[in-house]
Amino acid sequence: MTSLFDDLNRRGLIAQTSNADELKTFLQEPQTVYCGFDPTADSLHIGHLVPLLMLKRFYDAGHKVIALVGGATGAIGDPSFKAAERSLNSMDTVDEFAAQLSTQINRLMQPHLNGQPLKLVNNKDWFWGMNIVEFFRDVGKHFSVNEMMRRESVKQRLERPDVGISFTEFSYTLLQSYDFVQLNKHHGVTLQIGGNDQWGNIVSGIDLTRRLNQTKVDGLTLPLITKSDGTKFGKTETGTVWLDAAKTSPYSFYQFWLNTADADVYNMLAYYSFLSVDEIEVIRKEDLESGRKPEAQRILAEAITEFVHGEAGLNSARRITQALFTGKSDDAGISQLSETELQQLELDGLPCFAVNPQTELAQVLVDAELAPSKGKAREQLKAGAIRLNGEQVTVDTANKEMDEALDQHFALFDRYWLIQRGKKHFALLKKAEG
Repeated sequence: MTSLFDDLNRRGLIAQTSNADELKTFLQEPQTVYCGFDPTADSLHIGHLVPLLMLKRFYDAGHKVIALVGGATGAIGDPSFKAAERSLNSMDTVDEFAAQLSTQINRLMQPHLNGQPLKLVNNKDWFWGMNIVEFFRDVGKHFSVNEMMRRESVKQRLERPDVGISFTEFSYTLLQSYDFVQLNKHHGVTLQIGGNDQWGNIVSGIDLTRRLNQTKVDGLTLPLITKSDGTKFGKTETGTVWLDAAKTSPYSFYQFWLNTADADVYNMLAYYSFLSVDEIEVIRKEDLESGRKPEAQRILAEAITEFVHGEAGLNSARRITQALFTGKSDDAGISQLSETELQQLELDGLPCFAVNPQTELAQVLVDAELAPSKGKAREQLKAGAIRLNGEQVTVDTANKEMDEALDQHFALFDRYWLIQRGKKHFALLKKAEG
């Protein structure tokens, strides 16, 4: 049976370790593992998925897992490889973000822990009652400024005199290192995991824990996930892909994974799914031999959408995709979408336009950017190229004005029309208020 360490290696999920050979043996016995998440926003995004999934992998292998929300460290912000100083949020905002992330992490992870509660901690609990002189006397004395300045993340900032680095951000590594000390002392944590940009902070935490607790602990970092062209995975033209359904809808989330490039999808299955490496290789071979559209993207999209949004979210994303793909108004079509699913399309699934229901259809097509002019719009209507809510729009070609209004067509939930030109061009129309 493949060990956890070997499985992570085969998946390409290990970037750096404190000692690979020792860690492989170390992980053969149950350990307590933690990963930290700073509350710099009110939601996690897909960049946080790999570490969250790593916690699940460790849990499945028989280890205890802890998620730390940085209510204190988030008030400063990790400067690692950031081009400029962060803007500091108010403490009220940090507290609010920390509470929201705690709720979100628990919601994401709890269904996958076989009924066991997720251990969540907030480092504000130990930092807020700490005297600053005590901190610098007992913690700061163990850090060499010379060594800290040699770190690549710090050097990059120092080499930019227009930006530099403040003492606040420079001292961030002391705080994260002390997290490891506290978690080791009070929760028996023996391993910290994090992104590869956290390596310097993790190494400092290992050293500080050894000094203050006289205990050996370890660290493991995950690679930066990149695409085959070398660019960072997870960035889209429209911005961040969030794990909060109110910020990125389940439909758009699902579509993001469906659009993974063929050159990247099998690596992404290794990073983001719980299929074995051997199972992924079978999928790759079958896709290559089938001569059809690869199945890997669908498998990836379904696995990760269900992990983040549950079965209901996945089913909703499938229904919307099927409705738009078929363009029909039958039981699998547009007219069967729920109001919540139309709201997903309004949020980020399709271009959405507020319209006066009495506007003539030709003008609606122009307003929805589906036609460059009313004349072209009338040609599209005459040609039968336009559908409303899955039904082909038929017009009286004898009527040269073609002044049929939008409200002569049934509005879904009394406020939505889904208008379509051809097979691939859609817009969502919403009844303008007032």
